[in-house]
This record gives sequence, structure tokens and C-alpha cells, in this order.
Amino acid sequence: MVDDLVTRGVTEPYRMFTSRAEYRLSLREDNADFRLTEMGRQLGLVDDARWDFFSNKRDAVQREISRLAGTRVSPRTFNNDTSEKLLGTLLERDYSLADLLKRPSVTYATLTTAATEDGSVLAPVDVLSDAVKEQVEIQVKYAGYIARQQEEVTRQSHLEEQKIPADLDYDSVASLSFEVRQKLKDARPETVGQARRISGVTPAAISILLIHLKRLQLSAKTLRKTAPITAEE
Repeated sequence: MVDDLVTRGVTEPYRMFTSRAEYRLSLREDNADFRLTEMGRQLGLVDDARWDFFSNKRDAVQREISRLAGTRVSPRTFNNDTSEKLLGTLLERDYSLADLLKRPSVTYATLTTAATEDGSVLAPVDVLSDAVKEQVEIQVKYAGYIARQQEEVTRQSHLEEQKIPADLDYDSVASLSFEVRQKLKDARPETVGQARRISGVTPAAISILLIHLKRLQLSAKTLRKTAPITAEE
């Protein structure tokens, strides 16, 4: 919020919309306990009973995801009718249960209760709560998207604190639109991270800005190397 107020400014009261949050795919209601309970424990806000409850849930989710990833089924596992009903097609090769669960038409409930022809056990040995089953399904289905988002977070974190010279002449930055140039001159962001969050400053504009900053760094380095050495008297 403070960052938005500094870099974007306001013309009306600031509203806490979820749409303002970066990386909303990871900031979900269902995983609030996974994101915050450990931090709360470190701050002394989570008692032993609540911590034990959370730990048991977290461990159960991790065990079940590992089981799904390690349990494989073959084209012989399901008869044609079951395969068509469950997957919408026939299995053409071996898959892990996790691979099958990633399919849009497959749910955790239908997968683990499907009838098998070769004696494969698809259901977990332990009785799992509905909350654990829900979290397992969400984490498996969104795993690829979340991994790509985490890569983006890591990449952006390297740029977040990159400094922008206070006296940078934005008019000299080639290819920036007049609108973007004006927004940057008005806001005067101190870092690339702040510039990226200015409303109307596009990812393409940030790429142009980064190229310009890189050129400035190379020019400064070249000048230092070629500057004559003055002998001390």
C-alpha cells in the first residue's frame, strides 16, 4: 500500500482491492494457513494446539502429493469404459496419478475411487480430511503455473532493488512513449521495482529502461578504464 501511494499517487481514497496484489495465483484463500502459520508461530502468535493441527495437515498434504507422483498406472489399469468416463480418452502409456490429476476433467475424488482392472490401489491408505484432499488437488493442478510464477518472482527480485539514477534524463531514453516518459518523470522512482508498479508503465517500457541503464553502466565503466591516471605531486 505504501509503495503504491509513493509510486502511483492517488486522486481518491486508496482502496484495498485484491486485484492490486502481485502474484495473486499464490495469494489464495485456501493456502493462507500454509503461507502464514509458520510466520505466526515464529512471532509467538500460534499456540501448540494450532501448530500441531497445521503441521499434521501440511505433512498429510505432502505425503499424499508424493504418493500420487510415485503411483503409476498403465493402459491395463482401467477398462475402456472407465478410462473414457474418467479421462475422456484411452490411456496410451504409463502415467503417474499426479499426471492424471492435472487434467481438467479429473478430480481427486473421481481418480482415487475409480475401478481398476489390474488390482492397482488408487486410494490412500490413510483417511484424509476434506481440507487435505482439497489442498492436494489444488497444489497438483496448479503446480506448473505456480512454478512458472515462482521463476518470475525470482527473476523480478533481482531487478526489484536495481537503482535508477536520481538525475536520469528520461527524455534521452529512446523508444519510450511520451505517456510513459511523463509518468516516470512525475514519479521519479528510485528503483526498477518502483518503476514497474507505476500505473501505465508497461513491461516493454521496463525492458527499454533496463537496456538504457545497462548502457549507462557500460559507458561509466569504459570511462573509468580510459580515464588518464594523474600522478600525485
